[in-house]
Amino acid sequence: MTATNTTDVENTDGPDNAAEKAAPAAAFTVRAGGTRQLAGTGTLLRFALRRDRVMTPLWTGVIALMVLSLPDTLKSVYGTAAERADLARQMLTNSSLRATYGPVFSDSLGGLTAWRVGGYAGLFAGIMSLLVVVRHTRDEEESGRQELLSSAMVGRRAPLTAALLAALVANGALAVLIAGGLAGQGAPGALALGLGVGGVGMVFATAAAIVAQFTQSARLAKGLTGGVLGAAFVLRAAGDSAATDGSSPLTWVSPLGWLENERPFADERWWVLLLFAAAVALQGALAYALAGRRDVGMSFLPTRPGPASGRLGTAWALAWRLQRGSVLGWSLGFLAAGAAFGGITKGASDLVGDNARTREIIERMGGQSGITDAFLATMTGMLGMVAALYIVSSVLRLHGEETSQRAEPILANAVGRLRWAGGHLVIAFGGAALIMLLGGAGLGLGYGHEPGPVLGACLLQIPAVWTLGGLAVLLYGVFPRSAPGAWGAAGLVLLLGWIGPALDVPQGLMDLSPYGHLPKLPGGEMTWTPVLVLTVIAVGLTAAGLTALRRRDLSA
Repeated sequence: MTATNTTDVENTDGPDNAAEKAAPAAAFTVRAGGTRQLAGTGTLLRFALRRDRVMTPLWTGVIALMVLSLPDTLKSVYGTAAERADLARQMLTNSSLRATYGPVFSDSLGGLTAWRVGGYAGLFAGIMSLLVVVRHTRDEEESGRQELLSSAMVGRRAPLTAALLAALVANGALAVLIAGGLAGQGAPGALALGLGVGGVGMVFATAAAIVAQFTQSARLAKGLTGGVLGAAFVLRAAGDSAATDGSSPLTWVSPLGWLENERPFADERWWVLLLFAAAVALQGALAYALAGRRDVGMSFLPTRPGPASGRLGTAWALAWRLQRGSVLGWSLGFLAAGAAFGGITKGASDLVGDNARTREIIERMGGQSGITDAFLATMTGMLGMVAALYIVSSVLRLHGEETSQRAEPILANAVGRLRWAGGHLVIAFGGAALIMLLGGAGLGLGYGHEPGPVLGACLLQIPAVWTLGGLAVLLYGVFPRSAPGAWGAAGLVLLLGWIGPALDVPQGLMDLSPYGHLPKLPGGEMTWTPVLVLTVIAVGLTAAGLTALRRRDLSA
């Protein structure tokens, strides 16, 4: 017998019955030998780790650096125990800041590190994990590679197992880096924080494994799992806003709430780790059960066929149909995030207090102005940097359409490459402007004072966002195999904006980010030269990428 997987057999009566009729011996083998269903897992895992040899180290390194860089920063800002205790007291009395960062359980350097970045480290670990799992499950099926692999000695559940193991390797490495790097602040607390962050990652890895069984699109699987992750953050924020000790039921519903209630560096609650283990086990079991009941390439919620004419009669209409869910999700997210940031602006002075070092960091991020204006400028900059992730994702949809060979049938008709690409780029660049507009509107409404300048400051970020989008177009047009490298550029910008000012990164390195050249508004002096220069650069990069796309061959 040359194959143990039966999922590629045409199915008319249900996956199991059809497979038994077509290949009864193989079906018996799959049912009789549980280990046969995992055949080839090791090979697939090695292949997955090789494919992720850049992405996984980059994600784990950035998240770990975000956590490990904070103790020294906190020590330089709050040098005495009295200053740290005063900060903790101020945070407990400010509901908007609790919603953003969570409650403070310890005023030690380790405890403040867990408070300040622990939840965000868990959030990013969840994003990393869902990307890994979807990439090696639904994305492989969507591209047709999984069907080819399943024709060999590969068990039915081997791909899912390899994907989850790849996520486990990434989260395990992240946990080790955090635990080892923070051991000097207290080994038990460092271990608790590392395991908690890794546990959050694995919860959303198994959640992504479940979602991947219900959708035929890798993009939709990422979006739905990302929505679950966003809901977890909102629930945690709502619960922490209502309670000062993390005891709200809303907090306990969220895996991010479990992480904070594990209380690293503050009389650790080790039993909370059992919640992560139980969630991973239950969700993993459900994912395995679902994976065994469907054919490769199929899903429990198949995509409905749409019309080939009418509303989908143009390249732009098709691009909008493919990306409208993403635009809607990002729009709602930015509106909500803007409102949340605006709501905590009034507490910016409480966050800073009389600490000169904190004021210096915020003013370095937001410009030399009043602390409230500097804080608003910092928030608009953060929204702009996050918008880079949207535009890179939207531009690279072109790469996904090409590599999945869905673009070729379209281009074989009377549709030129520029017209086809232009439809997606209108969504990418126009959508970036839309989400910044909504983010600015939410920020202005949340702040409640002078919404006009705040909205203008958000719109000012658009040329920098477009510059990164233009870079993604250039990479896709000239070096299609390296197009995902645009994610690295977006990640570098986020890293510089997030921790660069706190670490006093040299200005020459900070200037690598297009956002570093924009005026710091509101409160700063408006200069149009960098805005116009970045716009010209974005147009030039996009034009160069489209020119290269027009001349090169499509990927096989």
